[in-house]
Amino acid sequence: MAKVRKAVITAAGRGTRQYPASTAVQKEMFPLVDRDGLTKPIIQIIGEEAIDSGIEELCIVTQPGDEKQYREYFRRLDDEMVRTFRGKDWAILESEKLGAFGERLHFAEQHEPEGFGHAVFQAKKFVGDDPFLLLLGDHVYISDIKDRCARQVVRVFEQYMLDAVTAVQPTLERHLHLFGTIRGQAIDAARGVYKAELIIEKPSIEVAREKLVTPGLPAGNYLSHFGIHVFSPQVFDSLEYLLKNNIRERGEFQLTAAQEHMRQNCQKYWCVVTQGQRYDTGIPYGLMETELALALNGVHRTEICEAIARILAMQVKN
Repeated sequence: MAKVRKAVITAAGRGTRQYPASTAVQKEMFPLVDRDGLTKPIIQIIGEEAIDSGIEELCIVTQPGDEKQYREYFRRLDDEMVRTFRGKDWAILESEKLGAFGERLHFAEQHEPEGFGHAVFQAKKFVGDDPFLLLLGDHVYISDIKDRCARQVVRVFEQYMLDAVTAVQPTLERHLHLFGTIRGQAIDAARGVYKAELIIEKPSIEVAREKLVTPGLPAGNYLSHFGIHVFSPQVFDSLEYLLKNNIRERGEFQLTAAQEHMRQNCQKYWCVVTQGQRYDTGIPYGLMETELALALNGVHRTEICEAIARILAMQVKN
């Protein structure tokens, strides 16, 4: 059974939806207060999702020149800073964690913004002959159960010895224009495990009704991408096929097209309904929603609930 020990995190987007702040720092380095009460950049929260799911090495796909900022952040405090934090043992511990995180890091550059699939392809050398976990650099995941969302997906890949598995969630048809969508055939419906029978990027409602209905789901619900995948290296053959033949959708090389090509050419491409929630920090509203979700699931839950109640009461009063 192939163990998943590598992860790829795509972080090469230009962050135009978060302008003007994204001109000062890449959006993956925006700070959020995590569930443990510590303030961290988004990329660290996502990386810890992977590490807590059994990952040992991480590759961040970046814009050219961004590696330096990540390297400067993911390192231990120098002697001068250690003196500054004297008496704050928690900070020294976090410094050690940052250094250990940095030792796991690799980087690949995407020189042109040619799409999500093109970004993933840049990590081919890092992946080599190993399976890998794929995460988005601007999505934060909060599990509804003990296991991390990524761990849920990794477990299915390893347990069933798959070629690929994609995390999905039942999604109402009016939202399908936002997500890649999969038609599934139940393998273990009680556990939310399905064989992928067709994968289409952001289908219209008409296309979904015609081609993407998964038996057993409530009417008007479809299995749409959650933002987590585990792939064997075979996905790079499919990505290379798109690149060599200049097969684009909306002007870019889409990962979803490579997923469908891979599905047609491999034995076991499955999907699994993930128990958790995803939050998109790449848009202003999503960033606010993410911080609120982290707060409500974290050590300051009581205080934030009291603060929300107080703010709402003032809004009603005014």
